[in-house]
Amino acid sequence: MRLISSIRKMSQNASGVQLSALRLKYHERKDAFLEENIKVKNPFCVFRDWLDEALNTKEILEPNAAALATVNAEGKPSNRFVLVKEATAEGFTFFTNYGSRKAEDIAGNPNVAISIYWLPLRRSIRIEGVAEKISQADSLKYFHERPRASQIGAAASPQSQRIPSRGYLDEVESGIKAKLGADGEVPLPNWGGYLVRPSLIEFWQGQTDRLHDRIRFRRGPNVEKEVDGKLTHAGEDGWIYERLAP
Repeated sequence: MRLISSIRKMSQNASGVQLSALRLKYHERKDAFLEENIKVKNPFCVFRDWLDEALNTKEILEPNAAALATVNAEGKPSNRFVLVKEATAEGFTFFTNYGSRKAEDIAGNPNVAISIYWLPLRRSIRIEGVAEKISQADSLKYFHERPRASQIGAAASPQSQRIPSRGYLDEVESGIKAKLGADGEVPLPNWGGYLVRPSLIEFWQGQTDRLHDRIRFRRGPNVEKEVDGKLTHAGEDGWIYERLAP
């Protein structure tokens, strides 16, 4: 919590300070993120190791919070935060209303990007891939694992649509509660999960001298032809990896 306190103090005292003058200490050279320290050259293994550290870092309150970027059919970008609810060798899963703006964007252009930043660890992960709906059965299963209040909230909210007031949501929620009673099962609304199958995963670790570490994993058709053992290296399970300049 010392880190958060120091940042808050800096912010409180920054009314007359230019943003360009703000500096945060990152990792030292001895703690650099090196290729030889990656035991398994597979980005999902690295992600799991980094996530475990984030889960065990008390200052990180929501380690699964991630910024999701989409682009609609007209080429206009949009970004918002979601919660990654599953990370497997297939990809990263999040849930949303299928009538939301993000869902409409994905319907027109399934290419998405995800960014995760863990400030206390001075680490960030960038993910690029294609989003696809998961099965309705899997969505239903997770939906009923959520707290009942969250289920009702999802049913009450026409996400991303215009509404007249906050009171409108309260009225809809009350109507659903009255209809279902205290124990009635909440039916699955127009809501479910997306699996992002990645083609790129980049790991960033901040260095105090600003020579930040960036190691990028990629996979896709014919990427193995780029392996030269100097700039691009063969990883595992169809992945290749390379270091990028900060």
